[in-house]
Amino acid sequence: MTPHSGSPGPDSTTDFDSAQRLMTRFTAQLTTQLDRLGHGNRSGSGQGRRDRPPTLVAVAHGSRDPEALRTVTALLDRVRALRPGLPVRLGHIELNQPLLADTLAALRGEAVLVPLLLSRGYHTKQDIPDAIAAAPHLAARIAAPLGPDPLLAEALHARLAEAGRRAGAPYGAGATAPYGTGVEAPYGTGAAGVAAPHRAGVVLAAAGSRDPDAAVDVARTAALLSARLGGVPVLPGYASGSGPTVPEAVRALAALGHDRIAVASYFTAPGRFATQCANATPAAPITPGVAAAPLGAHPAVARLVVRRYEQAIASAPLSPPAATVGV
Repeated sequence: MTPHSGSPGPDSTTDFDSAQRLMTRFTAQLTTQLDRLGHGNRSGSGQGRRDRPPTLVAVAHGSRDPEALRTVTALLDRVRALRPGLPVRLGHIELNQPLLADTLAALRGEAVLVPLLLSRGYHTKQDIPDAIAAAPHLAARIAAPLGPDPLLAEALHARLAEAGRRAGAPYGAGATAPYGTGVEAPYGTGAAGVAAPHRAGVVLAAAGSRDPDAAVDVARTAALLSARLGGVPVLPGYASGSGPTVPEAVRALAALGHDRIAVASYFTAPGRFATQCANATPAAPITPGVAAAPLGAHPAVARLVVRRYEQAIASAPLSPPAATVGV
């Protein structure tokens, strides 16, 4: 018998439970849809990013030198300490695991790729964008490379100071008098206005590239380092590509009367080029008295990685297709 519409019956509890389950399912589905819609609308807002921060993917070049991976790992540990709760992953362009393609394939959602590279060049303009294009499931963008930036000049200054203390010949503001207007490239024509009472100079040893933008970026870093050193002239020297080699830069400084010459290692981590630059210096007429270590996991570099990540997010909402920032 069917119960009267206003009276409880044996099926009332069952009907109520079924309705409750249906309502629960509907509410869950609605909540999911609203959450997706809300997340999409907030993707450009600070609140959305705080709730679901995009993964920071640090893009390293890679090296067969085992110390390179250890150094990059230590750097990313510092980054994590600066931003607890921020997901941080590592991907290499070549030579080391994990490769960038594998790192991106394993991710979902949003990501910001921060190149642990010190200038613009083929890797920032071609390799990294190609990797993003091969990961269409990600909403991603590429931050600017680390250099040039005053934080790198700070880290280079610190590495020179460390090397100077070991060698007993400090390089830095206070150790030498300002050098006037400095030395402009090309080396042989920019000596006007240079006074060298303490005869110090620095070679900024960099990887080198055929891309002219890379040379511009390294030259800017050289100028920043010169200012940080109180006016000591800083000349770039390269391990590859066009431009003067490290021995040529040492000889250029020597020709201008500088006989206290240091080499600043403008590399993120140890590797073939860093070693090549260090080993090339004895061939010059004047062997540098100080050769600094690469930038490594210096705190200023870790702060710069976070800065590049934040700059990329602030520039525009993350949305597919992937966009690039400052590359």
